[in-house]
Amino acid sequence: MQELNGSESKGNIGIDDVNKVDLKAHLKVESEINPKRKGPSIMAEGIALHRVVESAKPEGERICYDPYAIRFIRPEFLESFKDPVKAKAAHEQYERLFPGFGNSVRARVRFFDDFVKTALDEGIEQLVILGAGYDTRAYRIEGLKGKVKVFEVDRPETQELKIKKIKEIFGSLPDHVVYVQVDFDIETLGQKLIDSGYDRSLKSLFIMEGLVMYIPPKAVDDTLAFIVENSCLGSSVLFDYFPESVTEGTCEVGRNMKAFAEDKGEPFQFGIKEGTVKTFLAQRGFSQIQNVTSEDYKQAYDQGVNEGRTVSNLLNFVHATVDELNWHILQSTRSKRATICFLESGRIRLEP
Repeated sequence: MQELNGSESKGNIGIDDVNKVDLKAHLKVESEINPKRKGPSIMAEGIALHRVVESAKPEGERICYDPYAIRFIRPEFLESFKDPVKAKAAHEQYERLFPGFGNSVRARVRFFDDFVKTALDEGIEQLVILGAGYDTRAYRIEGLKGKVKVFEVDRPETQELKIKKIKEIFGSLPDHVVYVQVDFDIETLGQKLIDSGYDRSLKSLFIMEGLVMYIPPKAVDDTLAFIVENSCLGSSVLFDYFPESVTEGTCEVGRNMKAFAEDKGEPFQFGIKEGTVKTFLAQRGFSQIQNVTSEDYKQAYDQGVNEGRTVSNLLNFVHATVDELNWHILQSTRSKRATICFLESGRIRLEP
């Protein structure tokens, strides 16, 4: 698999050019140049730029590495990094508005990478990346190609640009990746994923990185229901989420984040009430639920030279498996006409 460096970036500025600056300059320039842009996701590009900046750090300092992320950044934004004075001012402004959030995003990348690698060791056969954006795990995590079918699901506008860039990087599309176009605002995942070759009999991992906060509550429920009702025993889900204080803008930083997302034309639509994520997932048919707080991922990744990094307590991760008892009940009743209702305990009942 081809790896990229500064000399191989085919028209983009090399990764070394952004080594001493940060994502914040990009955010300021984007707001000034192209507010509320339609088309490929602005947020996906911003997250890719986080990976670019972190990847430029020395090996002993960076907490995640993505040699392909730079290929998804428009050259004009990489150009903005060349003025260190403007970059420093933008960085300071970003930290005032969203303290610690950039470091939390980079810790999220690392945590999700590590989780996928562990799932590989535990025998997953399918990886479904929902809201894939410019996610490059299918191309850079060893062990996926040849062993695991990867489904990348996203809006057509973002996915079309993604496919174009992947062809530029590798010369063709990899055989182990299937691209599925779904706009979660107006479409459901189910039949489109199945029609694309998803096999409900295979052990699968579903990941939703930076997705659920941007889609309607019904889309979140429908997606989780699909996972529970159409996954092999042992399948699991991993996603990150904001508390309602962010998505409803009831705290100062949350108001800043909410306003920024709305300015980009990608408003927040879903949050989880503080302290309720385990109940939320249990009610939807999951068990073995583990919530990962900012304290958890700071302790895991921000040690040694990174000990001084600040993180945001507004970004949490959670992973869970399809509940075994519910799974057996669902399998035994799949052919029957019944409405499946999840109780507060996380168990199900069937209604005619």
